[in-house]
Amino acid sequence: MEILQTASWPDIRAEHAIPTREARALTGKGARAGTPRPSHGDWRPAPQRRDPVEILTEQAADRVPELVPVRNGRMLASPFAFFRGGAAVMAEDLAGTPTSGIAVQLCGDAHLSNFGGYASPDRELVFDLNDFDETLPGPWEWDLKRLVASLAIAGRDRGFDDRERAAVVRSASASYRAAMREFAQLGNLDVWYSRLTATDVRNRWGAAAGRSASRTFERQVEKAMRKDNARALSRLTRVVDGRPRMKSDPPLFVPVAELLHHDEVVAFEDVVEETLRSYRRSLPAGRRQLIEQYSYAEAARKVVGVGSVGTRAWVVLMLGTGHDDPLFLQLKEARTSVLAAAAGRSRFDQEGQRVVVGQQLIQASSDIFLGWSRVTAMDGVVRDFYIRQLWDWKLSTDVGRQSPRTMTVYAQMCGWVLARGHARTGDRIAIAGYLGRGDAFDVAMTEFAELYADQNERDYELFMDAAREQRIKVTLNV
Repeated sequence: MEILQTASWPDIRAEHAIPTREARALTGKGARAGTPRPSHGDWRPAPQRRDPVEILTEQAADRVPELVPVRNGRMLASPFAFFRGGAAVMAEDLAGTPTSGIAVQLCGDAHLSNFGGYASPDRELVFDLNDFDETLPGPWEWDLKRLVASLAIAGRDRGFDDRERAAVVRSASASYRAAMREFAQLGNLDVWYSRLTATDVRNRWGAAAGRSASRTFERQVEKAMRKDNARALSRLTRVVDGRPRMKSDPPLFVPVAELLHHDEVVAFEDVVEETLRSYRRSLPAGRRQLIEQYSYAEAARKVVGVGSVGTRAWVVLMLGTGHDDPLFLQLKEARTSVLAAAAGRSRFDQEGQRVVVGQQLIQASSDIFLGWSRVTAMDGVVRDFYIRQLWDWKLSTDVGRQSPRTMTVYAQMCGWVLARGHARTGDRIAIAGYLGRGDAFDVAMTEFAELYADQNERDYELFMDAAREQRIKVTLNV
């Protein structure tokens, strides 16, 4: 399978050579001949498909050893939790699926829990993708298939029947398709400036969600807008001798002083300082000047997410004008994308830079402190990190409480956002031409989602067998 890695655009001086909208649309329609839209509905495991437990064990080999059982325990919580943590498993599966040959910048892990709200630099609450650990250029279909499969699996977890799940999945695909047609009609700048704010969500989906869901959304927005650095200070620190010090909640949140001996803490803090110096160089001049007004105070190791558990993640407390002027940064290890084996390695040498650039390409607006660093750790291993604020109006959806009606609305929001990210980075006109006006592709996505949900349940059973047979270590309820 040949994957188009980058679009080949003509010299902008040769205006007559710029492909017309009609030509680009025909390119997309022409791709149907080689890859008919119904073909996307098929899913069959490859004859030599690897054991998912083997893939996950291999992936965990260089993670923090004492945290790997926590990851395994979180993945055992449900088939949906397993799916969240199993991006590497699906990445290998997606490599063998049909594609139209049109590349975009992929999120790489676009399941429904990796969408959410956060503050834009102009202090609007925006809804967007929010996890880019696996971002790479690749076929747009991979992100969409990851999304629709997650909806089918989450629907099963919630007890939705076949018809309800099908409606949810089709709504996501139809929303993606309609949004891509919408973006295909816009100019480049209009696409780039497009975003989904809390106000847009109310206006566009409030009526469909219903009064109860709309009231819940308003409460979530209000709560999210209180989730900032000041809130983090009150939640994550305590005052000791007049100074804020990180609280301890092992193994989820552990201050450095509890992880290392005293002499090691000094060496660790030297590494952190070097990391921050390297990180500042990745920021624009204005942001660099701002971050330089803060000083390092303390750090703690934090367990994050499901699939990321065991990767190195640190929360760093910085102080500005005083103890009541905090800035919390999250330093998260950036590793090779799980898509790299199929889509090719990143053009960036630093994995942190890969994550940051991918995020800035896809998101409508990104955290002002988003940057990257490479550092030689205390164990002598060179590691890459990306860095951003820990909390800045963070809003997430509780999938476990969604009804078929609200998940259908949520699926439409996710489909719109995913299309917007792909429209910014790939040939939106060709993708729209490929998808067309009818529902042929939506039907295929519904079929694929159910077939892959079946596969995920089989994989989950194998993972549970490995836990029962003690072939993997497990820590539950953490």
